[in-house]
Amino acid sequence: MLDDENPLGRPSELPFALPPFDAIRLEHLRPALIEGMAEHRREVDRIAAHAGEATFTNTVDALERTGALLQRAEHVFDSATSSFSTPELRELEAEVSPLLSAHSDEIHLDAALFARIDAVHAVRHDVGLDEEERRLVERYHADFVRAGAALSAEDQERLRALNGELSQLTTSFGAHLLAEANDSAVHVTDEASLVGLSAGAKATAASAAHDRGFDGWLLTVVLPTSQPVLASLEDRALRERVHTASVTRGLRGGEHDTRALITRIAALRAERAVLLGFTSHAHYVIDDQTAGDVETVMSTLTSIVEPAVANARREAAELTELLHADGHDGPLRAWDWRYYAARESQGAMTLDPAELREHFEFDSVYQRGVFFAASKLYGMSFSERTDLPMPHPDMRAWEVTTEESEPLGLFLLDPYARDTKRGGAWMTNYVDQSHLPGDPDQRPVVTNTLNVGKPPAGEATLLSLDEVRTAFHEFGHALHGLLSDV
Repeated sequence: MLDDENPLGRPSELPFALPPFDAIRLEHLRPALIEGMAEHRREVDRIAAHAGEATFTNTVDALERTGALLQRAEHVFDSATSSFSTPELRELEAEVSPLLSAHSDEIHLDAALFARIDAVHAVRHDVGLDEEERRLVERYHADFVRAGAALSAEDQERLRALNGELSQLTTSFGAHLLAEANDSAVHVTDEASLVGLSAGAKATAASAAHDRGFDGWLLTVVLPTSQPVLASLEDRALRERVHTASVTRGLRGGEHDTRALITRIAALRAERAVLLGFTSHAHYVIDDQTAGDVETVMSTLTSIVEPAVANARREAAELTELLHADGHDGPLRAWDWRYYAARESQGAMTLDPAELREHFEFDSVYQRGVFFAASKLYGMSFSERTDLPMPHPDMRAWEVTTEESEPLGLFLLDPYARDTKRGGAWMTNYVDQSHLPGDPDQRPVVTNTLNVGKPPAGEATLLSLDEVRTAFHEFGHALHGLLSDV
């Protein structure tokens, strides 16, 4: 049983069931996850062992009501491993991730449970289910089949082994990638080489260097291969250093090299796909997505190859002229492309992309941009909540309501890059929306996570045009979560 003092052991009493982050500590996660899996297994066992005929109510609806403790713990754990990955948390992740994978297999490969789901699925059109209930039955059935429920006992044992090893390898890959990205940051000691960077971008680089104990400036490496800073740096040698740091992540040898991990992960995924009846891992993934099959994807991609290559060659010729006009001989290199493309745009539009940052102050982008657009399009209102505990001091929260002041949910924003956060930008939930019959309606707690460079204390956070686009894009996913009604 879980210790009564563990805050994850009971539903949160905070608004929207926000996890009590001021009370949750690292030592609470492991026992909550372990007991959550055990409790979930007991709940599922009761459903699988039900003596009566399988129905929507005693099987699918019942499954929807299981795993509350595990879900609370996993939401906090998953967000922590993505955004606050300390060595202690990575150690816990390495221990717990294979256990979570094995637990998922136990549920999905339970023959008695799948037999009940299969029985409900077979009569879903004949027993008076509404559209949402039928969709839920179909989703459960598809998930179980894709997880191996219809395989032979022998193949299921091999699948368990594959999933267990993949869980360990992907966890290790994430840790290697985070460490390698941090190690790949480019240290600059000569301010003259930073010509072209805006004052705000230089201040952010200086702050990043200070935080890691360096003099000068630190150009951190973000997730995409093409680094945004390449559009501004005039110093060609520094551009090459930044580009090389980006494209050699995980390929430099040493303790964080990811090549062996990637090779093994790809091989195991390929074997798993064939075991589940698919030609490749790509076929397995796309089968459950919008395109439906690999052939559709490849047809779409190949149809744009010729015009894309023609555009690239035409643009390369134009940018090479600018390169040579600057006194550089030889061909255009990968680290030159963004810089001269920005120069060309500046000449065509009399607009300097670096100067745009001065107009994209963080709060203004959200208050007068993102939130304003959501208000006009969907009638949403946003009220900042400074009274709620956050998992990190940089995070902020807004209560979201309709035009009629009905609550839609809570929106959390984690904007800044840090050494403990994986690269990129994403949306996730701390609490899922639910209208489960018989239970109180639950509105969601939705988070957008970005990787914006943090400026020195007291200075404004200025965004690039790409970062503004990312803010709107990720809030599109947040809208999906906030407007969920199922």
